Amino acid sequence: MDYKVAGLTAGIEIHQQLNTREKLFCRCPTTLREVSEHSGSFFRYLRATESEMGEIDRAAQEEMKQVRKFEYYTYDSTCLVENDEEPPAPLNPEALLICLSVGKIFGMMPVPQVHTMRKLVIDGSNTSGFQRTALVAINGSLPNGGRIETLCLEEEAAQRVKDEVFSLDRLGIPLIEITTDPCMHTPEEVQQVAEYIGMVLRSTGCVKRGIGTIRQDVNISIAGGARVEIKGVQELELIAEVVRREVLRQKNLLSIGAELIKRGASVNSGDSQDVTVLFSGTKSSVLKKANHIHAILLKGFAGIVGREIQAGRRLGSEMSDYAKKCGVGGIFHTDELPAYGVAQEEVDAVRTAMGASPVDCVVLVAGSTGKQAQCALSQVVIRAGIALSGSPVPEETRKMLEGGSSAYMRPLPGAARMYPETDVVPVLIDSDLWKSITLPELLNVKAARYAATYGIEPAYAAQLVSSEKLPLFDRAIAEGIKPKLAAFTLLSTVTELRREGAEIGSLADGDYLGIWHAVEDGLAAKEAIPDLLRAVASGMTLEVALSSLVPPVSVDELEIIVRKIIATRMDFVQEKGKAALGPLMGLVMAEVRGSVDGKIVSGVLKKEIDAVVSRKVH
Repeated sequence: MDYKVAGLTAGIEIHQQLNTREKLFCRCPTTLREVSEHSGSFFRYLRATESEMGEIDRAAQEEMKQVRKFEYYTYDSTCLVENDEEPPAPLNPEALLICLSVGKIFGMMPVPQVHTMRKLVIDGSNTSGFQRTALVAINGSLPNGGRIETLCLEEEAAQRVKDEVFSLDRLGIPLIEITTDPCMHTPEEVQQVAEYIGMVLRSTGCVKRGIGTIRQDVNISIAGGARVEIKGVQELELIAEVVRREVLRQKNLLSIGAELIKRGASVNSGDSQDVTVLFSGTKSSVLKKANHIHAILLKGFAGIVGREIQAGRRLGSEMSDYAKKCGVGGIFHTDELPAYGVAQEEVDAVRTAMGASPVDCVVLVAGSTGKQAQCALSQVVIRAGIALSGSPVPEETRKMLEGGSSAYMRPLPGAARMYPETDVVPVLIDSDLWKSITLPELLNVKAARYAATYGIEPAYAAQLVSSEKLPLFDRAIAEGIKPKLAAFTLLSTVTELRREGAEIGSLADGDYLGIWHAVEDGLAAKEAIPDLLRAVASGMTLEVALSSLVPPVSVDELEIIVRKIIATRMDFVQEKGKAALGPLMGLVMAEVRGSVDGKIVSGVLKKEIDAVVSRKVH
C-alpha cells in the first residue's frame, strides 16, 4: 500500500512504569504480588462526575450504559490510598526526578509548577473513578524531525484479574506518559519512533522491565478517515502491523460508506420488532436461553454487514462491539445465518416478519430483558448510521486484539474528562533543580562504545545494552572479568540453556560472577560454564559444582588423555593429518569435562597430531 497516497498520519503515546521504591501518591512498595496472596477485597460502583463546566465526558457516558459492580483485591502491601479511603500523599519526588531526566534527554521545557489533575476513568481500573496525572514537560524533539508534545507523570491503573475483578498491587505505580505529535507517515516509522523512545527510557536505568510494564497507544488516521486511538500495544514488533491493519480498516469503511450511499441504504430505529416468538423452538443455545429477542431492519445492508474490514473482523463485529455496551453477548445478522444453531426456516420467518427484501439485512439481539435488548439495538442503529453517513469512520478508542486487529472500546474522550486534583499540592520546578539533573549515556551510544572498547560484535553490543542483565555485565567488567566472556555467557549460553528447558531463573548476579571468577582464576574452563550454571541453579554450591564437574587436570594428565584418544583413532589421524584437529577436539573436551581451557587443549592436541604426521612422513 502507498501510505503517502492513503494520507496516513500517526502519533504515539508511550506509558512506561518507573522502577521507584514507592508508589506515586503513597509510600507502598511497587512490587507486584500473586493474586493468591490477596488479604481481602471490597466492592465499588463507579459513576461519572460532571466537569467544572457541568459536562459529562462522552467516553464516560458510554461506560455508564450498564451498571457494573467492581471487586478489588487488597494486599498487606497496599493501603487506604489505593482503596480511595484516604487522601493521597505528596507527589513521589523520585518519580518526578526520573521524568525530568527523560524530559531533559529529549530537550523538553519543564513546566514551572507541576499540578496534578484528575482524568475521568470509570471502567473499573481505578477505585476513585479517576486517574491522577501531572504535566511535567513540553516540546521535545525526535530523530525523525517530529516533536514530543507532552511528558506526564501519572499513576498506573489497577490490574484486571478477570471480568470486573481488579488487583490493587499495580494501582499507583508511577507511570511516565510520552505523547508525540502526528509526525509519522508509514507503519515502519511508527515502530521506529516507539523503539527510539523505549531506548531512551531504558537508558535511565530507572524503568521496570517485562511484559506489561510498557504500553504503546497508537493514534492513526488517513485521508477521509478519522483519528482512532488503539490502546494496549505491548509488543514493539506488532506496532507496524497494528498501523497497517487500521489503515486497511479505515479504507474499507470508506469504501463501504460510499457503497451504502450508492445503494440508498437507510436505518431507522422504528424498524425494530420483538421477534421472540419466532424462535420458540430454536436450537440456538444463545437464543434459547434469552428472554427477549429483538430485530432491526437495515435497508440496503445485505452482504455488507458480513463483509471483512480487517483480519478476523467484519462490519458486523463493529456493530456487535457497540451492542455489548448494553451487556449483551453480541449480535446475529442474516449475512451470517443460518449458523450457530439458527435454522434456515427461522431466518426466512424473521426476514418475512421484518419485511426484508433481498438487499436488506436483519440484525438480531438477545437480552435478559426487553430494555436490555432494545438498548443493544439502539447501539446497532448508531453504528449502522455511522457506516452510511458522510463520515463512515468514527473517532473512537479501540483495544488491540491478538495479531494486530482491534475492537471498539469507547468514543474518544473530550475536554470534560480532565479536572483539577485538589488533594495534591503543586511542585515547583526551578532552574537550579533543572540544571542539577545529569543525563545518562544513551543505550545506542553505549552499544557503540562497547563494540569499540571491548571488541564485541556491534549486533551483540546492541543486544547486550537492551538486556536486563546490563547492570550485571557492567559489574563484571568492573571486577576484571573479560568482556567477551561475560557477554557470550549472558547472550548466548543463557539463551541456549533456556531453549533446552534448563531452570536457571533462580540464578543471582553473584552466581554468575562466582563462575566467571573461577574461569578467570583457572579453576574451570569457559567450556564448563553451562554445566556450572545448571548445577548452581539446581541448588549446588559453586565449590561443590567445581569439584564434581570440573576436577583439576594437569598438563601431564591432559597429554596422556590426548595420546590415548589419538592412539585409538590412529588410522583417522594418519589419513586426515592436521585436519583431524577439529573432530578430535570435541572428544578431548568431553573427556576433560571443562577442566581445561579449549585453547590449551587445542595446543596440546595440535602438538601430538603434528608428531604423528611427522613420523608418517619419515
